[in-house]
Amino acid sequence: MLNTQRRAARLTIFVAAAALILILALLFFPGGGRAQAAGELLRYGSRGESVRQVQSRLNQLGYWCGTADGIFGNNTLSGVRRFQSAKGLAADGIVGPKTYAAMGMGTSQTGYSSSDLYLLARCVYGEARGEPYVGQVAVAAVVLNRVKSASFPNSISGVIYQPYAFTCVADGQLYLEPDQTAYNAARDAMNGWDPTGGCIYYYNPATATSAWIWSRPIMLQIGRHNFCK
Repeated sequence: MLNTQRRAARLTIFVAAAALILILALLFFPGGGRAQAAGELLRYGSRGESVRQVQSRLNQLGYWCGTADGIFGNNTLSGVRRFQSAKGLAADGIVGPKTYAAMGMGTSQTGYSSSDLYLLARCVYGEARGEPYVGQVAVAAVVLNRVKSASFPNSISGVIYQPYAFTCVADGQLYLEPDQTAYNAARDAMNGWDPTGGCIYYYNPATATSAWIWSRPIMLQIGRHNFCK
């Protein structure tokens, strides 16, 4: 009986110590070891995909020059503060709603998150860089039209990563860093611009090998792409 009580006491002490360590970690390293949700407050010590997106955006805007590693350290803190000062914001080094919005990374009018915007911009860049701007918006619009269609997954990530759906996923160009034009095209599509009039397919007739896609009725051509329903 005594041994059982001692084991129970040791277990209680161990659990209490583990809980204390967890609390201290959260206090001193907020966001550490987990990916931040899009739009969540980011500050020194945060880690994850949202931090990497902010770092990439700071690089694009010229307020920071470094590797987008997803770790909110001193260099990222300095870049955020420089950006905030330039935009007339409180230079507290915390990325909140106002800083997200100033960076053009807030939730769009139609409810898409900054993560959605980033992924869609990557798809546009991988699929349509070099195309006319309206053609890049059209590619983004096709992705969003698929999200709305019952025949496709109901999320941007689901549509883009659907097997064999997009060449840029298969050949790895989806993982290139998008430029500002791709961001703008993705954002315009999210805000309602659809140059295709509801198309859910497109292809380049010079490179397309699928016999099925050639059977789709062509609604319009923009740049090197045919757009179909």
